[in-house]
Amino acid sequence: MNFLFRYLPFVAAMALVVVASNVLVQFPLQLAIGDFSLADVLTWGAFTYPFAFLVTDLANRRYGPSVARRIVFVGFMAAVLCSIVSPPLLYRLGLIEFDAAAGRLVRIACASGAAFLAAQLLDVAVFNRLRRQSWWRAPIFGTLAGSVLDTLVFFSVAFAPAFAFLGPNEPFALEQAPLMGIFSTDVVRWLSWAAGDFTVKLAIAVFALIPYRLMVLRWSRPATA
Repeated sequence: MNFLFRYLPFVAAMALVVVASNVLVQFPLQLAIGDFSLADVLTWGAFTYPFAFLVTDLANRRYGPSVARRIVFVGFMAAVLCSIVSPPLLYRLGLIEFDAAAGRLVRIACASGAAFLAAQLLDVAVFNRLRRQSWWRAPIFGTLAGSVLDTLVFFSVAFAPAFAFLGPNEPFALEQAPLMGIFSTDVVRWLSWAAGDFTVKLAIAVFALIPYRLMVLRWSRPATA
């Protein structure tokens, strides 16, 4: 309990990012660029989830890897819980059209929890190894390493047939469609979803350097009376 109160801003920020992402991932991005429909590859959750890496990196910079790992475990518990609770709740509220089967909820929760925990802990390890180098190296390389692992783990566990022992497959995710909806090569849909999600993670990793730098500079200023 002391931990929650002492590091409340980071705990609250991580919980907010995870909860928001688990809600927003239910809503496709209804925008189009020419013939390219972003709804085919992206949800709104793709734009909020990568900020979990920013929260982890700031906690790591401020308090060190031990505290950062505790923040990660808070996010992990929130990710698993929200993955199970959010879809049925949104369906009952009439905000989404399809109710997820219990087996799919368990599988998505496993995918979400495993991906979050593995990716964030890798981010902590990479960040800590590079923390004494140029200010941007630790956050950018930690986030990139974590983003790669997060994308691989989540989309594989959630949709690849090899993980069907965790729950039923999603037939729509396994249908063949043009890569990213625009290329001539046909792939299973979840590969396009993974590619779109990872592209957004890369963009936000670069953008997040701005608030990261501003916060670090603020912490480095001497206190004034």
